[in-house]
Amino acid sequence: MILLDLALAVLGAVFVMAIVRMIRGPGPADRVVAADLSFFVFVGAVALIGLRVGSPWVFDVVLAGTLTAFIATVWLARLMGGGERRS
Repeated sequence: MILLDLALAVLGAVFVMAIVRMIRGPGPADRVVAADLSFFVFVGAVALIGLRVGSPWVFDVVLAGTLTAFIATVWLARLMGGGERRS
């Protein structure tokens, strides 16, 4: 359990750094990457809390959140690229 608490503390620190980068980022691309990182850190924290509590339904939420984050990442990358499809 101490290892899970340590991992949650590290994820909390990374989340704070990502939020700071999202606020102070020099450009829009940095802000998008920080937002993406903060969402994945949040999903990781939910997974660790699910391990700590021992409830199996949390992992379904983690799976749905990960798929949503992947789609959001692709959408934001396309938005940053001007919305054009390159072939």
